[in-house]
Amino acid sequence: MRCSSAILRFVLTLLIVTACSGGVMAESALPQGANLATIDQIMNAAVARGTIPGGVVLVGHDGKVVYRKAFGMRSLEPGREAMTVDTIFDLASMTKCIATATSVMKLVEQGQIRLNDPVATYLPESAKNGKESITIRQLLTHFSGLREDLDLKTVWKGRTAAYEMAMNEKPIFPPGSRFLYSDVNFEALGFVVEKVSGLSLDEYATRNIFEPLAMNETRFLPPAQWRGRIAPTEYDENHHMLRGTVHDPTARRMGGVAGHAGLFSTVDDLAKFAQDLLTGFRVLSALSAEKMSTPQQPPTASVLRGLGWDIDSPFAGNRGEFFPVGSFGHTGFTGTSIWIDPLTNSYVIILTNAVHPRDSNRSALVSLRARIASAVAQGLGLTVTDEQKLRLARITGYNEAMSAARLVTSRNGSVRTGIDVLESDNFAELREGNSAKTRIAIVTNQTGVDGHGSRTIDVLAKAPGVEVAAIFSPEHGVTGSVDTTAISDSKDAATGIPVYSVYGDTSAKRHPSAQVVNAVDAIVFDIQDIGTRFYTYETTLGYFLEAAAKAGKKIFVLDRPNPINGTYIQGPISDRGRESFTNYGQIPIRHGMTIGELARFYNSERGIHARLTVIRMEGWQRGDWLDSTGVLWVNPSPNMRSLTEAILYPGIGLLEATNVSVGRGTDTPFEVLGAPWIHAVELAAYLNGRAISGVRFVPVEFTPNGDIYAQKKCGGVNIVVTDRNSLDAPELGIEIASALHSLHPDQYEMTKLDNLMLNSASARAISARQEPRQVWRNWVDEIELFKTIRAKYLLY
Repeated sequence: MRCSSAILRFVLTLLIVTACSGGVMAESALPQGANLATIDQIMNAAVARGTIPGGVVLVGHDGKVVYRKAFGMRSLEPGREAMTVDTIFDLASMTKCIATATSVMKLVEQGQIRLNDPVATYLPESAKNGKESITIRQLLTHFSGLREDLDLKTVWKGRTAAYEMAMNEKPIFPPGSRFLYSDVNFEALGFVVEKVSGLSLDEYATRNIFEPLAMNETRFLPPAQWRGRIAPTEYDENHHMLRGTVHDPTARRMGGVAGHAGLFSTVDDLAKFAQDLLTGFRVLSALSAEKMSTPQQPPTASVLRGLGWDIDSPFAGNRGEFFPVGSFGHTGFTGTSIWIDPLTNSYVIILTNAVHPRDSNRSALVSLRARIASAVAQGLGLTVTDEQKLRLARITGYNEAMSAARLVTSRNGSVRTGIDVLESDNFAELREGNSAKTRIAIVTNQTGVDGHGSRTIDVLAKAPGVEVAAIFSPEHGVTGSVDTTAISDSKDAATGIPVYSVYGDTSAKRHPSAQVVNAVDAIVFDIQDIGTRFYTYETTLGYFLEAAAKAGKKIFVLDRPNPINGTYIQGPISDRGRESFTNYGQIPIRHGMTIGELARFYNSERGIHARLTVIRMEGWQRGDWLDSTGVLWVNPSPNMRSLTEAILYPGIGLLEATNVSVGRGTDTPFEVLGAPWIHAVELAAYLNGRAISGVRFVPVEFTPNGDIYAQKKCGGVNIVVTDRNSLDAPELGIEIASALHSLHPDQYEMTKLDNLMLNSASARAISARQEPRQVWRNWVDEIELFKTIRAKYLLY
């Protein structure tokens, strides 16, 4: 009897160990106060309505499975079977993220694949029909421009035929220009994995993903002995019910193993996979897992996609209403889905065979997924900390990647600029604290006004404890109306204060007088910048930082909004050693900093170490365009007359070093571009055919009354901004330069482009007619490094 008891205890222990480590996941008690009963109601109602025949739902939280239940029927035809929690499902497109994308990232970790490499690096046969520049990253994020699937109207069968068709595909949109969910992307990635690894996709995934995680019931081509537990899908073209044979017709023609579909699995195996992405990191490192699940699409795209994962796109309905953007997931056509939230260490897996016995209620399935996800988030009371919210702010809302499908694109804010804040503090920052007045010099122009429209000059001239001894005026003079280098010193008409010009045709004229700087106690800088590297006010700021440091004087920068917002970082970083009046330091063309943040950046990174104080704004958010701030627009220079022109300037301004008119001498500078030798209709058609995000082109003719081609009729384009959040202005400039180089190689003076771009590698690439979007990708690594440096100096 004692022997029997011992054997019984041994068997029970063995069963418990097997349950915890093998195919069956042990379910833990719900956290205190949690209630997931709503899931039962939603699923039972869906079964009753015929939305699904049945399904299995599993919820994980804090490293434990807290909900695991089956509903309805596994099979309705030809026989009826009840659903069980260990049912094996055809995952359909979840194959993309579970098997293919993870395999690719494993090879990336090993240095065998680079995300920004053209696919042709690994599959040379793909380098034709406009696919030469498509990258691995573009396949993973669905920005390749390739169509949704291979042609199924023709008769073909086998992986060799599929490979040849994929290699012969032609993009229907220019690569990188827009999001188009495409099975061809992942069919190609499957071939890349096989070519690089030397293994078939299913063998590579099994060895490197499924076996390490003990996902023993996950595989392509499930064996016959699994058939009884597999959920059937639909009748095929021969009226046979598919059960254990992949539902997707392309994958079926390919023999059941494909990069986009073909994987079968259970909720328990998928729970192991999800938990490993969250905390295990046995398959992928924590860095790789984070990279996969954070935005990797082009920065100005209108959706957020990770590498194989959905974050916020039209396909992200299974996120529900309460899981934050920053979580990620995927769906499968057969009725499967997974959603994972790293912030709350939670995941939701919903496996159904909604297409069984016939696919008929797709919209109801989308709603079902969303309602279950919402029920989970509410039932578990999922919340995020302030620190996590800050991380989210970098992914959605006002964020570094911009711009999610649910992005807040504008708001009605009320921002107080630095001069407003200084006034409200009764100028305490400027006053020395003794009876003597603080003598200051103001660096300003017509943009230096407070919230009431009063000039900073007048405000500070009346400030208690402050004496304005001098005014310095930058390019265009103190009134911002002069468009010449011949600007002489003068006196301010209203106050009689001497005005010293710091602009002219020599370097000496562009630097402040040491004598004047030495005669004051502090310098106050208040000029509206437009967030573009080659706008000269930024260099003037640098020169005054240097002068203040040399003289041992304090310098106060009264901060103002970056009118084209503070989230986008775009364009190449200028080459080292090419500093000039239009390039004070090594930063991208569009740097995403306010003038105060830029002062902090230059003061430290250039080793100036001036006694700098930035008077911060109040109420400004990084994603604010100027029209969201309530701050008055004042033309910062004679040809910068609207926010639209400021938005276009980082790209169109880039081109004015070449022999084209950028609209100076017209009513709309930087909104038109042309030359006497340009054929307007041809150029507009070419550029519209490039599908450049955020803009359209209208063929026009115009006659500038000044600047290059004065009084000469020019053919060209009017640039219409259709979506400023998806526009990459420096890339627009590169696109136009490339177009002119292709259409007018004898007339367009391509070599002068680098006078303002100041990035010789990019100039050489454009001159060699490299695909413009490939030129953009060459900047990615440097911009990522710049972001980490820039982050130290951000104030908002």
